[in-house]
Amino acid sequence: MTKRKADEIRKAVRQNYQGVVQSTPAGGSCCSPSCCSDGDTAPGDPSILMGYSIEALSAVPDGANMGLGCGNPLAIASLEPGEMVLDLGSGGGFDAFLAAQAVGETGHVIGVDMTPEMVHQARRLATENGYDNVEFRLGEIEQIPLEDNSVDVIISNCVINLSPEKERVFQEAFRVLKPGGRLAVSDVVATAELPAEVKDDLALHSHCIAGASPIAELEAMLEQAGFVAMRIQPKDESRAFIREWSPDLPAELFIVSATIEAVKAL
Repeated sequence: MTKRKADEIRKAVRQNYQGVVQSTPAGGSCCSPSCCSDGDTAPGDPSILMGYSIEALSAVPDGANMGLGCGNPLAIASLEPGEMVLDLGSGGGFDAFLAAQAVGETGHVIGVDMTPEMVHQARRLATENGYDNVEFRLGEIEQIPLEDNSVDVIISNCVINLSPEKERVFQEAFRVLKPGGRLAVSDVVATAELPAEVKDDLALHSHCIAGASPIAELEAMLEQAGFVAMRIQPKDESRAFIREWSPDLPAELFIVSATIEAVKAL
């Protein structure tokens, strides 16, 4: 991929998420404004369908849950009190705030997002709601603004697919993890070859569809970065909400949500 194409993708993604922040406080799915949550935590709420409990949705500040994910990375992260957690593409802070509750006062959570409006929103919510063990940094996940060997766990929710340089994302994730640290990610994976016109569509890339990679490619990227104990588990039930992401494309025929786990060896 050329630098120009990569820059075009980042610009389109950033503009999409600027629009999410500027819309209703509850936001909407990253994949289509038609998937917006109305702010209620009803059984049909997008985040409930993605694996979050009503209790979890009620435990975060209003405005943090924008319905932007495709799963629940905290369900596989097994966070412990005192751990240092990094949230890649932290958005309004939803997963970061939940992680902060899990690691407690002795732990710390850092959210990184490339959209200034998202970072501003998350910082405001952290300040207003007394989250002293959370901070949010402006930055790109291909160039994580953290030191080497500095975090115990990396979480991310439907963000790595948006990157035009996924190999670099995994390399950076490996760099900032401590030895023995783990990756716990929810993202989309390609289950069939995406048509060329879909891959080239910037809107579909911004909506978590065109940037999906096959499982074999993701496994190769993780291995090349240095990870071990890799496990990628597709979630076929996710097709139920993925089919709502694009009115003109049956996205559920090409992609599904999956959990992605890996470890940086000791």
